[in-house]
Amino acid sequence: MSGRLQAYASQLADGVAALGLALPQETIDRLLAFGELLLKWNKVYNLTAIRSPQELITHHLLDSLAVLPQLAAVNRLADIGSGGGLPGVVLAIVRPGLVVSSVETVGKKASFQQQAKIELGLGNFTVLNKRVEQVLPDALPGGAPDGVISRAFSSLADFVALSGHLVAEGGALYAMKGVDPVDEVAALPEGWVLAGTHALTVPGLGAERHLLVIRRA
Repeated sequence: MSGRLQAYASQLADGVAALGLALPQETIDRLLAFGELLLKWNKVYNLTAIRSPQELITHHLLDSLAVLPQLAAVNRLADIGSGGGLPGVVLAIVRPGLVVSSVETVGKKASFQQQAKIELGLGNFTVLNKRVEQVLPDALPGGAPDGVISRAFSSLADFVALSGHLVAEGGALYAMKGVDPVDEVAALPEGWVLAGTHALTVPGLGAERHLLVIRRA
């Protein structure tokens, strides 16, 4: 494999090891292939503000992988507003048994994800080019997901209000955040509670990251 990311392959492998994940080389290669696709399409479609290969590995690939241990019990995952397919495509690559549905309103971003699905042969990944509030749980493969994740929403209240209807009974919403958003938790809509806050350490990313788990009260 050749490309701009190849020089950073060891950085990705080291980061995966630092996260405590054991991934086969073939999976690491597919993650790099996805990163190359993202860099290539980004020149034309502006999928992400990140342009450097090194930052793509830390801010996108490793950041997406950092949530993996917290999703061990999830079998069907919906990723809301995933842009360039983050974390949805990354999670679909590393967990072939996970059914991942990506909901993305921007056509060019949904098109990129569809292309990534084809080029990477991701049979467990589906893209819906729709607004999340217009998506019914039955429209997703396997029905209502037991996990709904996003790193796109500026507020937890919006994430819950727009995406909460998708969550299966007993399932949860997973919000990927920077600094622990205490004020946002206080503003959660009625009927939803914070079930857990996990501080994440992303190798090479010198910034706070948290995963908040929100469930029905």
